[in-house]
Amino acid sequence: MLLEAILHQPKSHYAYAYDHETLHIRLRTKRNDMDNVFLIHGDKYRFTQDYIQTTKMNKFASDRLFDYYEAAVKPEFRRFAYAFRLESGKETLYYNEVGFQEEGAQSTSGIGMLESPSGMFEFPFLNTADVNAPPAWVKNAVFYQIFPERFANGDASLNPEGVEEWHADAVPTRDNFFGGDLQGVIDNLDYLQDLGITCIYFTPFFEAKSNHKYDTIDYLKVDPQFGDNETAKRLVDEAHKRGIKIMLDAVFNHSGYYFPPFQDVLKNGRQSRFAKWFHLRENEVKTEPLPNYDTFGFVASMPKLNTENREVRAYLLEVARYWVEDIGVDGWRLDVANEIDHAFWRDFRDVVKKANPEAYILGEIWHNSMAWLGGDQFDAVMNYPVTNSILEFFAKKTIDAESFMGRLDAMQVAYPKQANEVAFNLLDSHDTPRLLTIADGDKARMKLAATFQLTYTGAPCIYYGDEIGMDGGNDPDCRKPMVWEEDRQDKELFAFYKQLIALRKDYRAFRDGSFRFLSAEKGEQSVAYERTDDTNRFIVILNGDDNEQTVTLEGLAQGTFRPMFKDGEALKVKKEKLSITVGAYESLILKEQ
Repeated sequence: MLLEAILHQPKSHYAYAYDHETLHIRLRTKRNDMDNVFLIHGDKYRFTQDYIQTTKMNKFASDRLFDYYEAAVKPEFRRFAYAFRLESGKETLYYNEVGFQEEGAQSTSGIGMLESPSGMFEFPFLNTADVNAPPAWVKNAVFYQIFPERFANGDASLNPEGVEEWHADAVPTRDNFFGGDLQGVIDNLDYLQDLGITCIYFTPFFEAKSNHKYDTIDYLKVDPQFGDNETAKRLVDEAHKRGIKIMLDAVFNHSGYYFPPFQDVLKNGRQSRFAKWFHLRENEVKTEPLPNYDTFGFVASMPKLNTENREVRAYLLEVARYWVEDIGVDGWRLDVANEIDHAFWRDFRDVVKKANPEAYILGEIWHNSMAWLGGDQFDAVMNYPVTNSILEFFAKKTIDAESFMGRLDAMQVAYPKQANEVAFNLLDSHDTPRLLTIADGDKARMKLAATFQLTYTGAPCIYYGDEIGMDGGNDPDCRKPMVWEEDRQDKELFAFYKQLIALRKDYRAFRDGSFRFLSAEKGEQSVAYERTDDTNRFIVILNGDDNEQTVTLEGLAQGTFRPMFKDGEALKVKKEKLSITVGAYESLILKEQ
């Protein structure tokens, strides 16, 4: 055994409460180093041979260097003391907080390792208040991101000055306007319902100067270009009638240049009553050559808010409450979430969950986010590591199947299971090139990426227009007006998305069932994985190779499978093995009969 590779961390993503009665305990070992791993556990106040239990741990993930084992246990009295038994060939070791010992060895105190809770790892008590319990509806959600200025123009009377004509070949710039508004979204809710969407994620629609609205002027007011607060309330109500929830974008890291408190600071410097709302470094405020105050990046028109200031906190927390409680929105996506202090986000969670315990709190963080996912701040984060892995494997073909599996399994290990179940899985957005463009215009590669996204753990999000074949490069090209001319829409692609969304809705296995890679070989461009729940078992095979591939799956439980969405003979697992041929750039979804 390579002992240096073995890792466990109590009270972390290696040992956490999954729900109010279940603990998940994890252990890392060198890849392919162990024959068996067991969890040895008991109540810390009754840790004797008569009451100690043994649970075999399941290898649930692997990456290039390590294997990861997991066990789910329900301690009778919510207290938990534990150690691990490791078996490799003829070697058996026990591992606890003190270190490694051979079977039957005496501890430093002279007491047998399993005869006292002293030195054991502990989960002292499973307190319900500490459990990260994301809203259950998110596991079942299919999100749709809308950039309000570019989705639909429903009220021409609101058009800003100089609005450009809305058509399929319109060219977006960083500064032009096309007249999209909230009424346009209301008018097309039936379209979204037909597609199967269950939640809309809006980029900001609060009053702002720009077309993107990330430079807020008034957080409590809908931009007049989009309508008013009554329109927003009507939009929420109409969406709810159709089973569609609404998530807004909280730009609380920074305000806009024309935010009234910042305008006062520009005029009066540190003499302004709002001076402490921002992070000023000199008496006189300067915007050039670089701002002498903290900003988003180095953007002078986006001054960073001081969320440690009492007045700022009160203002922003009222914003959080108002849109959830008074308007009825169902969640917040938190822009630049990692640059705001943790204390603010704890208060934010308290306010939002009081207004609606089922509201979804989603952080925009591009790196490891465990510090925000302890149950006191966010429900989940935007799953960019998974996004990048899907794109690099299916759309760009720059990594192989083994690397793809390792990256995704690493993310399953990085966070508690309940956070992964509601992670926000996007493939493109207003900040990136569109999926079809990333795939070099190849819809077959695009479909493979979307198929994985819609059959994988977490909540998928579709960027407006992807479902009808819209393309676009980096911002602003990815922000084209939605194509509503039916003769310019890809109806076959729409039907593809609709079919996959329906599959996800119809079968719980694709929403919160278990996920297991069955095939992901070094140098290959095809993968296979299994999704299961208490009722159904599916095998999904995706071939991103230029040629037909025969994939052999081993270690399968006995069963008979039939292809979905296409004709084909029944396939039987024989001697725990199944060989299947899949065409170039094709997907195959098999359902157990």
